[in-house]
Amino acid sequence: MGIIISLLVLGSVILIAYSIFPQVAEKMKNWQLKQESQVAKEMDKMFYDKIPQNITQFYFILPVVLAVLGYFFLKSYLFAVGGLIIGLAIPNFMLKMRIAARKNKFADQLLDGISLLISSLKGGLSLLQALEVVVEEMPAPISQEFGLVVRENKMGVAFEDSLAHLKKRMEIEDLNLVVSSILVARETGGDLTKVFSRLTTTIRDNRKLKESIKTLTLQGRMQAGIMSVLPFLFVAWVLSVNKNHFDIMLKNDMGRFLLVLAVVLQLVGMFLIRKFSIIKL
Repeated sequence: MGIIISLLVLGSVILIAYSIFPQVAEKMKNWQLKQESQVAKEMDKMFYDKIPQNITQFYFILPVVLAVLGYFFLKSYLFAVGGLIIGLAIPNFMLKMRIAARKNKFADQLLDGISLLISSLKGGLSLLQALEVVVEEMPAPISQEFGLVVRENKMGVAFEDSLAHLKKRMEIEDLNLVVSSILVARETGGDLTKVFSRLTTTIRDNRKLKESIKTLTLQGRMQAGIMSVLPFLFVAWVLSVNKNHFDIMLKNDMGRFLLVLAVVLQLVGMFLIRKFSIIKL
């Protein structure tokens, strides 16, 4: 009788899994296609020539690998779930880091690009020809971005629209100043060489102010980071010494409530520390 019941239960599980699997597989396929589309858009913005499918594979590989490692080494389902969540977050984090690094490199090249524009304009070239000089003389990413502006203009896109596309792609404060100055100068007939010269001074002063603020707030930001990480390190150390240390709190309602409250307050504290340590100019 027990064997028959076991076979019936096994058969039921197989039938349920067989009926659910196509739906799950379809949802996973749709999610993969959505991720590939998003990754492809970001890669196009960065002029990155890798295949999006190669990157989206990490969305499936990393969560499984980190979940297995978390459970295998730490012998806990909690760490397995944590590894799964981290594995899902890592590809997006790496992609954002690459985008941020490219924007920072563009921002570092911007002053040299403006100086080259000033020299070209003083030599009698038009603004579009000066941009072509920047494309030829400067390395990526500024040559790629200005090159796209030049190509769009040659294909019939209005110059103002090309600059608006550039500003939307990069989203850099200094670039916004440059684009706004160019548009205002074209409408009012101002001297672009003088405008660019003032811009270089403004951008340099702005960067010096930001560096001063970063230096003055360095200690506070370091303390904020240490205080944010310290509770999690303490919990990890306690669990490594005594895995049953928190059992008394997990077995009653008041203890679970206090643990949840502690986590919520910790997250709120991290959020407030981050807000207070950031100074926007």
